[in-house]
Amino acid sequence: MIELRGVSKQFGARWAVRDLDLSVPRGEIFGLLGHNGAGKSTAIGMMLGQVWPTTGQLSICGHDITRDRAKALHRVGAIFETPVFYDYLSGRKNLEILSHYTAPTSPERISKIVEWVGLTGRDGDKVSKYSHGMRTRLALAQALLPAPELLILDEPSDGLDPEGIHEMRLTIQRLQKELGLTILLSSHLLNEVELLCTRIAVVNQGRKVFEGTLAEAKQTKQWIRLKVGDFTKAVACLLTEKLITDTRNESHVALADGVRTDTLVRRLVALDIPVFEIAQEEETLESFYLNLMQDSRAKKPLPAAH
Repeated sequence: MIELRGVSKQFGARWAVRDLDLSVPRGEIFGLLGHNGAGKSTAIGMMLGQVWPTTGQLSICGHDITRDRAKALHRVGAIFETPVFYDYLSGRKNLEILSHYTAPTSPERISKIVEWVGLTGRDGDKVSKYSHGMRTRLALAQALLPAPELLILDEPSDGLDPEGIHEMRLTIQRLQKELGLTILLSSHLLNEVELLCTRIAVVNQGRKVFEGTLAEAKQTKQWIRLKVGDFTKAVACLLTEKLITDTRNESHVALADGVRTDTLVRRLVALDIPVFEIAQEEETLESFYLNLMQDSRAKKPLPAAH
């Protein structure tokens, strides 16, 4: 549904996105992660034809976005940047007006969309009376007007309270299941991405630093929490003997393939290093992401254009 090949975007002397490859298969909820300024919004802007790429190829729903924007976006809905509505009109009237810009939509379908996003009974109220959560639901309703096959959602839960975040998650899951949508979800709420997505890509300083399934992200290394009498000495010995492959935060070690925790304990005891605690720690998306960002900090930012 989405294919990016070598996509870059240059603003003046700065590269916002550089050599980005991305593939989003049909029927998945795909997460796009990255810190503020990492290039996520620029990448989404290019997917929606609102930002013109400097180099590279972008295919949306099988069509080149730069050569045939209308066909590429014909069955695409999106929440991107801050949605704007006519506050003095009702939610339903907004949808009726906005449908003229997307696709002709029958009153029956608008009623169905209102039901899908949980605004039944409130669609007759003026948008000026809507809470932030209701405005977000109205934005989602707008994205559903063209009967999309692909939904692109940029921070759909931004600013919502915990109850609103939970409801938005359930709505996204239900829409994907019942309508068979492909969904690209950009979010900084890692827990929500972990609950919603099957695959993710992580962007840092305009470049992709990871793409794969959530399972692959969590299984990159088998981390062990280790509390010993002399951590520095223990790590030096274990690395020399190739029992571990990495360390982090002066509290964790990554086991080498085929090595178990009991092997570490026996070796440390033999070296006369007291072992106070050793426990396998399950990798979460949050810990994976934070460590990926930490590993990338040493890398230089994108070079200026010449």
